[in-house]
Amino acid sequence: MALHRRDPPEAVVRSLLTAIGLFTVIPVRPFEVDRSAARRAMAAFPWLGLLLGGAAGLLLVGAGALGSPLVGVVAALALLAGVTGALHLDGVADTADGLGSRKPAAEALEIMRRSDIGPMGVVTLVFVLLADFAALLTIPWDWTGAAVLACAVMVSRAAVMVASVSTIGARERGFGALFVGVTGRGAALVNVAAVAVVVALLGWLTGGLASTIAFPLAGAVAAVVAWLWARHLRRRLGGWTGDTFGSLIEVSQAAFLVAAALSVSSLQPLLASM
Repeated sequence: MALHRRDPPEAVVRSLLTAIGLFTVIPVRPFEVDRSAARRAMAAFPWLGLLLGGAAGLLLVGAGALGSPLVGVVAALALLAGVTGALHLDGVADTADGLGSRKPAAEALEIMRRSDIGPMGVVTLVFVLLADFAALLTIPWDWTGAAVLACAVMVSRAAVMVASVSTIGARERGFGALFVGVTGRGAALVNVAAVAVVVALLGWLTGGLASTIAFPLAGAVAAVVAWLWARHLRRRLGGWTGDTFGSLIEVSQAAFLVAAALSVSSLQPLLASM
């Protein structure tokens, strides 16, 4: 796990537990929620994603084998939503409501702050989940599917870790404000490089040459989509919030899954015929 190159094992475990406490509903020992905790949690965020995605991937394969692919996909997506308290799904819905209002940034942010979800948020939420659902049904039903899901969840959290390098926040207070600017460029670079290695390795171990090509390709697509989405959010809303961080996770995760599904299904028969 590449958090910081000189972190001792106990610091790595502490960072991971902090991330679990902040980004999931899993109870951990109480700790002070401050900028220091946010920095630790963000460093571990991609690796928490790998653990969560791996668990969902195992459920995907297991439930699919016992029931049907449909059951496996629903169970895996439900696990991710449940263990995160639907935090990121709520973020993408709120962000869609704010952007869909077409109002100036301050008014859009106020709409996003409300507890209810409007029509734009509902529609966006449905299509994000449908994209995840359709992509996972398209991927071959073996360990490749589990690895794709694990990588997608990891890469989406890495996107937020990179975004947290930015020091531009849309609000001075709030949960999201804790993470604005907490990650150094060096730490982000080390973690992104490690994530890329894991993506390629999981592709090779589960799907051979086709997945070794397809997984990094999907990661590149997700990175481009994340960059474009992040740039739009900063320009439109003036900076980051907890909701926009959540939307970045869901958008980049869907991008990885769709790109992986398309590339794996295309490359496998092509390479087999060569």
